[in-house]
Amino acid sequence: MKRIRQLLEQSAFGVCHYLGDRIGVSSSRVRLYFIYGTFVALGSPILIYLVAAFWLNFKRYLRRSRQFFWQ
Repeated sequence: MKRIRQLLEQSAFGVCHYLGDRIGVSSSRVRLYFIYGTFVALGSPILIYLVAAFWLNFKRYLRRSRQFFWQ
């Protein structure tokens, strides 16, 4: 069970971890809010999650390209 959890957390783009760090809440709590919100709002939080995942990956890409350029 631990392996499955680690695999899911690594492949989940780090959105919940990032939001948890910014807000000061554990990432598992943020993950639960996303799940509950998805059921209540009929899937719209999934779109918010995907936009946040895209934005975080884009920020990482920009940071890597800047570091590569200046080295």
